[in-house]
Amino acid sequence: MLAMPYQLNRRTFIIAGGLTALASTRVLGANDTLRIGVIGAGGRMGDLLNAADKAGSNYQIVAVSDVYAPRRDAVKKRSNDTATTHVNYHEVLEQQLDAVLIASPDHWHVRMAVDAIAAGKDVYLEKPVTHTFEEGATLTHAVRSSKQILQCGMQQRSWSHFRDAVELIQGGSIGRVPQVRTYWWQNYLAYRASGEPKAIDTQALDWKQWLGGAPDQPFNEDKFHFWRWYWTFGGGAMTDLFTHWIDIVHWAMKSDQPKDAQMLGDKYIFEQWDCPDTVQASVRYPGFNVVYEGMMASSIDDGGLDFRGTEATLKLNRAGFGVYHEGVAGKDNPVLRAESFRDGTIDHMRNFFDCIKSRKEPNAPVETGVAAARAGHIANLAYRHTGQIVWPPKTPV
Repeated sequence: MLAMPYQLNRRTFIIAGGLTALASTRVLGANDTLRIGVIGAGGRMGDLLNAADKAGSNYQIVAVSDVYAPRRDAVKKRSNDTATTHVNYHEVLEQQLDAVLIASPDHWHVRMAVDAIAAGKDVYLEKPVTHTFEEGATLTHAVRSSKQILQCGMQQRSWSHFRDAVELIQGGSIGRVPQVRTYWWQNYLAYRASGEPKAIDTQALDWKQWLGGAPDQPFNEDKFHFWRWYWTFGGGAMTDLFTHWIDIVHWAMKSDQPKDAQMLGDKYIFEQWDCPDTVQASVRYPGFNVVYEGMMASSIDDGGLDFRGTEATLKLNRAGFGVYHEGVAGKDNPVLRAESFRDGTIDHMRNFFDCIKSRKEPNAPVETGVAAARAGHIANLAYRHTGQIVWPPKTPV
C-alpha cells in the first residue's frame, strides 16, 4: 500500500472533532480585507497569488512558511515586506488569519489542512488533496466536523466554459456517453534544456522539515524539484494531471465511484523516477469507461478530454470546447464552439474568498477533491500490483 505519512491519532482526532470552539469568530463584511497565510511558497503558490491579485478581492499576506529561504523572501517582498516568515508552518497557524493557502508537496497536504482547520482557519488546498487513499476519510472528517471552508484546488469547477460543457453533457446534448478519453502530454526534457529548475542552495533549505513524516534520506535535488514523480512525496501523472480531468468526468457524469482500473506504465525517459513517465490507464464506472494517456517528453497536443456521446462528441480543454455532431461533415462541424481567454484559477480564488465571507459551500468542496484524488490512487494501486484492480478490492492490497 502507498506510504501514509500522516495518521489521525486519538489526539488529533479529538482536536479535529471539536473544532467549533477554535474556529475564527471574526465577522467579515463584503469590503473587509482578508488576512491570508501562505504555506508552501513554490511555483504553484506563485500562480495562486497571481490569481488572487486578479480576483478583485481585498487580501493581505500576513505570514508565509516555506522550508526554502528564497521562496519565503519572495513572498515577503510581494507583501511589501509586511509578512512574517517561518520555516515551521505551525507558526503561521498561530497568527490572526482568516484563511491559509496550501501548495506544499502532496505528502504534507492532509496534515497541514487538518492542522489549519483545527486552528480555525479556512483553507485553499492544492490538488491532489490527498497523498493516499486512506487520507480521504481523514480530510473529509476534519472538514465536515468543523465550520471551516475548504476549497480544493480543482479550479476547472470555477472555469466558465467547463461549467457550460458540463451543462451540455448533463442536458443530453451529446446523447449517452459510454466513453471519455482524457490525455495530457508535457515535456520535462524541454523544461530542463531551458535551464530550469535553478540549482538549490542547500544552506538555505531545511531538508529535514521538507521530508516531514517521510523516511529520512539524504538531500536529492531531483526529488526536491520533481517530487511529484516519487511515491513517497507524490503520485505521478495520475494524481498530478489525471486528477484534473477525472474531476470534470465525475462532475459531468454524476458518478465518482470506480468499479475497477487497469494501468500500463513505463519509465522510458526518466529512469530515476519512481513513477512511470509513459502511461495508458483505464478506469471503469457504472455505465461508462474513462481512459487516460500521456507521457512526459512530448507536449504537442497538451491536455484535454473527449466525451464520446451517441449523438455527438464534446472535445474540451483549457482553451475552450467544441461539439461535433455525428453525421455532420466539413465546415459545419463543430456545430458549437466556445473559447476561453481567462485562467479559471482567478474565478476559483474569487469563489474561495467570497465563501470565506458568506460561509457558503465553495465550488470545489472536500468530497470532490477526495474523489478525484481517489481515482488516481486506485489507478496507481493497479500499476504497482498486477496492472489491474477491482474496487473496492476483495483482498488487501
